[in-house]
Amino acid sequence: MEEIDLYLRKSIIVREGTEALTFLTQEDRGREWARRHNYTVRKVWKDNLSAWTDTKRPDFERALAALRRKEVPALWAYAVDRFSRKGATEIGGLLDAGARLIFDYERLDSARPRDRERIITDAERAKSVSDLLSYRVRDTKQGQRRRGEWVGAAPYGLRKDKRGKLHHDKGWEIVLRILTEVAEGHAPRTVARRLTADKQPSPKGGQWGASTVRRIVYNPVYEGWLVVALSRKYTWPVAYRNEKGERVKVLSDEVEPAPADLVAKARRVHAGHQRGALGPRSGKATHLLTDLLRCAGCGSRMPTSGRSYVCCGHAMGKACPAPASAMKERIEEYVYGRWLSMVSCADVSEGDPLMIAVAERWAALTLPEATEEADEARAVVKAAEAAIERLANDRANNIYDGAMGKHFGRLVAEAEETLTAAQERYSALSGGVVDLTMFDDSVLLEEAWEAADLPMRRDLIRVAVDKITVTQAARRGAPFDGDTRCAIEWATPEEE
Repeated sequence: MEEIDLYLRKSIIVREGTEALTFLTQEDRGREWARRHNYTVRKVWKDNLSAWTDTKRPDFERALAALRRKEVPALWAYAVDRFSRKGATEIGGLLDAGARLIFDYERLDSARPRDRERIITDAERAKSVSDLLSYRVRDTKQGQRRRGEWVGAAPYGLRKDKRGKLHHDKGWEIVLRILTEVAEGHAPRTVARRLTADKQPSPKGGQWGASTVRRIVYNPVYEGWLVVALSRKYTWPVAYRNEKGERVKVLSDEVEPAPADLVAKARRVHAGHQRGALGPRSGKATHLLTDLLRCAGCGSRMPTSGRSYVCCGHAMGKACPAPASAMKERIEEYVYGRWLSMVSCADVSEGDPLMIAVAERWAALTLPEATEEADEARAVVKAAEAAIERLANDRANNIYDGAMGKHFGRLVAEAEETLTAAQERYSALSGGVVDLTMFDDSVLLEEAWEAADLPMRRDLIRVAVDKITVTQAARRGAPFDGDTRCAIEWATPEEE
């Protein structure tokens, strides 16, 4: 018996996938045709996808490839419009190559010469119907967007009324919680775990994922704007622009969007342009160098154990090729001596990089409110610069080749205006004078150190030191040699 392949397709995606009733019905028809005509079904190809031109249908392509390679002499499909809506070009090429196509609904078989013209005609008709339907759908959706009506299912945390306008719904408090926690400096993965632990169902009803959290942070709909996907490659939604290049409100008039400053901060913190304001960690450090020391052997931290700082990885039973340890008294004395020498010798007037870093960190300690405001202003500058760079990259990747392309110039102008305003605000806030007299005089610095309690001494060390890597002693019981065993990374100025 000759072999034949079956191709099944469902145009509207169904949750049952290729096990849906419509597939089973098509397959039954195909197998019945094969039985009546003495064929054996070799392979059943299934696509739960549209047949339109920009949709990739993996099984359809494999079925055609099998025909072209003559692995099978014929391909059965339920109907012409189930097969393809690309017109005569695609079907005509297959027929010219000698492929046999059977369309059950229309009772057409390309092996019969009289059916060949009908197959091509029906393919063109299916394409025309699809083109008209697509045009009507696009025109309808465009009108809805102009009026600020949401197209499709409402986003998480919102519901749609009969006018297409969005209102707060269950989940809105979770949206605000996500924005708040990300703005505080929590990673999306951490936020997702917390939501799952609190038994808060995700938009799909299951556990939360980091990508879902990120999408909520960056989705303009929570700022009140209608959104659109620029292309299949650009998965993040962007604010829709009407013919005048203006963003369009989608929330009902009485509905408040998420606070703009909270949304902006969450995005800056996630992008790394600004530090979050996480509260103090549990526990209180009781040693001078805790969290500064690292083992050169494995990179682990070196907390205290007894009278020494020791490699944490080795202490916990993990493999470390050269576990480091150092007597607490000896290494603290050495680090203080190096710190005193380096800081007091740094030239304030000459703009020594170490002193610039010290000034930035000392200001953050002594003038926290003013420094936080300046840091936030600098973060806004970084975010504005990144936005301009992103627009340029999107243009280079042909993201704005479509309908949104005509608004590209306006988007760039708005981004540049935002950057200019951010730069001006940062300049106004970052011009304060910090008193560094103490750091320019070794005697005053020693006096300040002697008068300071442990928390202040920890802060003083950290205005100038970022990390200290400690190597293993040459032999057990060897005298501590700080110059040989300690590599200190000194503070550097914040990047502009």
